[in-house]
Amino acid sequence: MAGGTTKPAWVIDKERTKRAAAAETVWLFGLHAVRDALVNPARIKLRLVVTKNAFDKLADAVAQAGIEPEIVDPRKFSVPIDEGSVHQGAALEVKPLHWGSLADVCIDGKGAPLVVLLDRVTDPHNVGAVLRSAEVFGARAVIGTQRNSAPETGALAKTASGALERQPYLRVVNLADAMEELKAMGYVLLGLDGAAETTIAQAVVEAGTRPIGLVMGAEGPGLREKTRETCDRLVRIPFGGEFGSLNVSNAAAVALYAVSQR
Repeated sequence: MAGGTTKPAWVIDKERTKRAAAAETVWLFGLHAVRDALVNPARIKLRLVVTKNAFDKLADAVAQAGIEPEIVDPRKFSVPIDEGSVHQGAALEVKPLHWGSLADVCIDGKGAPLVVLLDRVTDPHNVGAVLRSAEVFGARAVIGTQRNSAPETGALAKTASGALERQPYLRVVNLADAMEELKAMGYVLLGLDGAAETTIAQAVVEAGTRPIGLVMGAEGPGLREKTRETCDRLVRIPFGGEFGSLNVSNAAAVALYAVSQR
């Protein structure tokens, strides 16, 4: 190439391999997220970077994990996370968690299972908050898509405040196909829609003891047409004034509570 040099093929292949390997790891940050990942035996831990102050707070978890920490000066806390992230002096490089298939997680014959499905919810803070509520109210899983949904990231894990280590977060290729699979398992799928006639409380009563899947859309566009068509029923959260609106994570918390009360 004029004015430059062409890299040998083996160098290009090596760089591609390195980039692919980097993409398969996640940097978690913040004391809660790092502590819960350290004590999670299912989490593959690769590198722990901490300040002395953070290490003192995480010492028991570090010992349990059996990982050698890199203790650094707070002014030289150099890890590949977004500038401005509130890392509290702790960052942990890990492999993403693998929870298994829908059938592995969403049905086991115990009780009336509950899951949350997210349609194009891309904000990691919203997904993290949904994971936290899902854990509190006993959901089996939060299900998103491999594309057009928030991946497992440090920001998501920090918002989830440890729930990412305990609450299954499954990402499927096609949401409608996953919904059909859940229906074949006996799930009733309730899509949240502010204009629906039926309230979520009514739909939960009518579902009886059947497993329930709560289907939530992104703020603004809501549920896609195919997602709406695949739901068994569209339901709404009633509100008291002339105008009512909740963001997806708050709506998920209210809906999860409503199902948990049956």
